Amino acid sequence: MKKIIFPLIVLLFVISCKTVSITGRKQLNFIPNSQLFPASFAQYDAFLKEHPVSKDKKQAERIARIGHRLVKATEQYYKANGWEDQLKGYEWEFNLVADSVMNAFCMPGGKVVYFEGLLKVTRTDEEIAAVMGHEIAHALANHGAERMSQVYAQNIGAILTMLATHKASPEEQKKWMAIYGYGSTLGVILPYSRKHESEADKIGQILMAIAGYNPDAAVNVWINMSQMGGQQPPEFLSTHPSHQTRINNLKKWAPEAKKVARQFGVIFQ
Repeated sequence: MKKIIFPLIVLLFVISCKTVSITGRKQLNFIPNSQLFPASFAQYDAFLKEHPVSKDKKQAERIARIGHRLVKATEQYYKANGWEDQLKGYEWEFNLVADSVMNAFCMPGGKVVYFEGLLKVTRTDEEIAAVMGHEIAHALANHGAERMSQVYAQNIGAILTMLATHKASPEEQKKWMAIYGYGSTLGVILPYSRKHESEADKIGQILMAIAGYNPDAAVNVWINMSQMGGQQPPEFLSTHPSHQTRINNLKKWAPEAKKVARQFGVIFQ
């Protein structure tokens, strides 16, 4: 059985290795968009049925306007690099939801939700664009499919751990399964989640710059967030980088985003 399983696993990982176009990072992704997007769109529709959109038409139109401006920038960037085919199947949609939670998300395939509560810390169009660019970047980089692929891989690892310890006592096997569970989560799943967030910050900053929004404003978002108070868990236990890590990274990446934007005729002081 093992002689069959191991070659299949190696083959699966080899054929599932893809590249995030904008950053060049290699990723494990064996879930095609043709399979993922329809399920994602259905989940988005179900979410909106349970969470009413905002009655503030002015703010809702503002969110949609900024979102579509970022999409136009994305299309320009992808066309300039010959990546247009990667945008096939995306159906961009932007909704402001009447909820005080400070959050936003983009489903695989381009369906975006922005919560009213987040407007407390994103007061300008540029700050909203920073958040929206970040969320759009998650979809463009196929982070949802990558996370699902990682969970599948983690489950395969659990099966292999069981096979490797099948002759051990139940207590010993339980110990090794716990070690594998904690090790794979702290050593792989959480670091990659933080990597996704940082990658989305970087891509989003580039997109907002091409769209004409000053990428320095992305720093303001996390300064505003840090001023809201509340305890953050230690970074190594978190799915997200700390506020200060994000601030430092975005300050460092802003000149690169401005440089890319200049290629599209957008100049910042």
